Order: sequence, then C-alpha cells, then structure tokens
Amino acid sequence: MKKNIAILGSTGSIGKQTLEIAAAYPSSFNVVALAAKDEIDLIAEQIKKFNPILVSVLNEKIKAKVEEKLAGHKVQLFIGEEGLKKVATISSATLVVVAIPGIISLIPTMEAIAANKDIALASKEVLVAAGKFFMDEIKKHKVKIFPIDSEHSAIAQCLIGEDSNKIKKLILTASGGPFLNLKPEKLAKMTARDALKHPTWNMGPKISIDSATLMNKGLEVIEAHYLFGLDYAKIEVLVHSQSIIHSMVEFIDGSIKAQLGAADMRIPIQYALFGMSRLSNMWKRLDFSKVKNLTFDKPDKEKFPCLDHAYSAGRSNGTMPAVMNAANEAAVNLFLRGKIGFIDIAIKVREAMLAHVLKDVPSFEDLIVADKWAREFVNTANNSPQPAKV
Repeated sequence: MKKNIAILGSTGSIGKQTLEIAAAYPSSFNVVALAAKDEIDLIAEQIKKFNPILVSVLNEKIKAKVEEKLAGHKVQLFIGEEGLKKVATISSATLVVVAIPGIISLIPTMEAIAANKDIALASKEVLVAAGKFFMDEIKKHKVKIFPIDSEHSAIAQCLIGEDSNKIKKLILTASGGPFLNLKPEKLAKMTARDALKHPTWNMGPKISIDSATLMNKGLEVIEAHYLFGLDYAKIEVLVHSQSIIHSMVEFIDGSIKAQLGAADMRIPIQYALFGMSRLSNMWKRLDFSKVKNLTFDKPDKEKFPCLDHAYSAGRSNGTMPAVMNAANEAAVNLFLRGKIGFIDIAIKVREAMLAHVLKDVPSFEDLIVADKWAREFVNTANNSPQPAKV
C-alpha cells in the first residue's frame, strides 16, 4: 500500500531530493501536500508532476502567480502559517517530512504530531528550540520520528539491536566546512559567496553558512541529546573532512560502530521515508578503492566558537537553546545580506546569550517569546548587552 506523504519545504534541497525519491518509487508514495515559499516556477512544476491535494505558499502574491502558471490545474492553494498547518495536518498523510530551515517549521510540526503523523525530520531548529516539548509530544501521541540528517540517521542505524545503557559516547562527524584550513586572521574577510561553497555537500544557504561556522554541528549535538537521551558529556564532535563516516557510536567495551556511505543525502532521506528499511536505489555508492585516507581531528573551537556556544546553550537548557538558535538564524540572515561579517555571527550569538535572562522551566509560549526576543536583539543596532545568568 502506498504511503501518503506531506512535505514542509518542497523547494529546498531536502524537499527536492525527497520528491526525487518519491518519483523513483511511484508504487510506494503518494505526495498529498506540499509547502513551499516563493519559487513560482518550481512550485508549479511540482504541482503538475505530483498532483498534491493542497499546497501552501508564502503569500497571496505568490499564490496568484502560481495559479497563473497552473493554467487551470486543480489544487487547493493556501498561504502563510495557516497553509503550513494545513499541509502538516492533512488527513490523508501518514508521514510529514519537515525540511524547512529555521524556527518557522516548529509550530506546524507540533501540529502534525498532535494529528498523529509520523515525522521525518530534517529541520534541526525544531529539536534545538523545543526539544523537550517535541519529544514529550512524540511520546504522548505515540508517533514515530525518523531522522533525516546523515549524522543522526547514522547513529540510529548504529544503535539498532543495541542496549542504550551500553553507550559510552556518540561521535558526530563534521566536514569542517569551506574554511577548515583557512588561517583565522582571514575569516573576517570571507563573504557569503565564500561561505556557501561547501566542499562535500549541496545544501541550502542557511545550512551552508551554519556548516561554515560549525554551528550546524552544534545544533546537531543538541538534537542528538534529545533524540538519543544522552548527556552532552557523552556527545563528541570530530572533524572528518572526507564525509564518508557519517557518525559513530562507542560502547562501554571499547567497540565502535560507524555508518559509512557516499555523501548523498538521498540515502538517509530514502531510509527515513521507508521507515528505516533498506531498498535498492540508483544513488551514489562508496567505492573503497578510491578512498585514499580517512582523517579525524578535534574541531578548532577558538576559530569556530559557535560550536561551544551551542554546547553552552544545551547545558544551560531552559530558554537558552531557543535564544541561541534564534540569534544564530538572525545573524546568518544579516551575513547573507552583507550586513555583518563572518566572524560577527558568533559574536552576535554570544551577545544574545549573555544578555538573555534564562528561564529554567519554560512553557512552550516562553520559548516563542525567547525566540522573538533574540531576533529583535540581534537585529537592533548598537546593542549593549548586560551579562545575565547563562
């Protein structure tokens, strides 16, 4: 029987590859709903190819332009937050793919869980900003979560058949991004164009910048904490520039399991879509005869302080991860627009964390307020942060 899927973020990198997999397995998937932003031609193309029941776009202007492109093709079109919620909760879907970068995906994802949809999760910010609430809702509604990130997919695969009490530590691998071997004094001159040139992965702009600052790995550390229920002291990051080992698990007896594969996101996406089952595919494969070396190094936290900021936010808990995440998202947006320099991203994140008055046991509404505060803080010129409890 076909699985009905809805995709939040259909025109992004993960969304497009999800649709590629759906097209490759037409007897396995129906695409019943899509949420996109403003990529008019691509949205219209996806609607014509996959015939979803409903689609959400950014606003009325984009909706009108998409309708014009469709030339009578029938589909229900919605906009904004209401549209995202409708896609996430459409009655016919059993699996929702969450692939919108940023906090915008949080509320529709929570709505999807409440509607008893299984979640294939690519958007890191959902777990980072509201990890406890997310996992509590997953347990309450007894739905399944399938990680799409290559690192968390790798760990999940390594843990199959294992006792979680026997884990010594998780080892998340990081490519190191485009500035791995750049001298620290040159970082200040790096532009958004430079930072978007990831050496091994093809990703969207926000994730690419996060990879360049190593914040991407910091967000993944917090994700791993919630997904696998381990203390931050048991989650380690190693730079592995070849991006062949996607992550590892070390057990108390000294044994280490690693998941390896080609640097192709379609592999973990397909694994998630099929509920962590393996099927043959035509994607890239790893040829060991062409692998000359596998290297591992500790990350340079002085050069890339965002990683430490994420660890600090995670350990502080409460509203701090939401603040750290929102401050980073706002700072990355400023950098992409040429308003601040590369090294200013980490500075602004730390300033927001220092200025924030931590709430140890927040409500869900507290997290939304903290998120909004951090964005306003970063976007306000000439901030004078006052140190607060961190």
